[in-house]
Amino acid sequence: MSQLLVIFGATGQQGGSLANFVLSDPALSARYRIRGIARDVSKPAAEALRARGAEIVSADLEDPESLKTALAEADTIFITTRTIYDEQTKEREVRQGKNAADAAVAVGAKYVIYSTEVHCEVVTKGKYRVAAYDSRGEVEAYIRTLPIKSAFYAPGSFMQNLVTGMAPRPVGEDQPGVYAIANITPGDAPFPWIDVAADTGKFVGVILADPDKFNGKTLYAASEFRSYDEVAERISALTGKTVKYVVMPEEKFRSFLPVHAQEPIVNMFKFCAEYGYYGPGGERLVEETTAVIPHRLTTLDEYIKANIKLA
Repeated sequence: MSQLLVIFGATGQQGGSLANFVLSDPALSARYRIRGIARDVSKPAAEALRARGAEIVSADLEDPESLKTALAEADTIFITTRTIYDEQTKEREVRQGKNAADAAVAVGAKYVIYSTEVHCEVVTKGKYRVAAYDSRGEVEAYIRTLPIKSAFYAPGSFMQNLVTGMAPRPVGEDQPGVYAIANITPGDAPFPWIDVAADTGKFVGVILADPDKFNGKTLYAASEFRSYDEVAERISALTGKTVKYVVMPEEKFRSFLPVHAQEPIVNMFKFCAEYGYYGPGGERLVEETTAVIPHRLTTLDEYIKANIKLA
């Protein structure tokens, strides 16, 4: 009898990547049947998963009883939460993550895999507080106290950011064909990069293949480290356009962000520049993780070629 794998955010980038990876892998699809949890069960992505044999249900992370219903009979649960920048960013994500973990224990699940990040406030002894990261670090610490086996997946900087908030933008009419990526981070600061939609399943899949081996461990998920100077250089080389990385003054950078996102996002980039994305030893942690991944990971060059088109 196959085991029930419940995936939060099954129509999103992380959950969707995992669901599709398991459904496509002969060994994992024979071992696990999938129940996806989605906010909107009518989305095309939900329909596509149903067509491949997955069950899709809705549940409210603020409603513990609905979670128990959605997780009923689950053996393994993948938990990810959504960041919304407002006055309750950290409190909401901590509450929702704990609600999901508590429900997993309540229904008798055997294993939780949680999408986490470094706890910046702990690493820096309070110097930098990053709501979206610290909430996950706090939930991870909580899950480790529960009577359930667990493993953790810590994705690097999303390559998808390069076509959204960090996309190259035209410099101006006086410099046609010239684009800039702007941030407050020094141009030579290395970041780990992951195609989160393509590769999340490859990382979490190794946990599903051998849960006992990874019990209590964290996978630091990225295919390579690149600084923003290097990212701009690679986009230039692959698009034939001139792309520069520009260090923007902090106040100007803040002005482009929603009010409740300003402090946590600025602190996030300051943390990464000073301590490294994963804190000290990040490159070693990524190397140790990629050494146990038997699947080819998407390179930054491949992502740029497929997704970044500059006029």
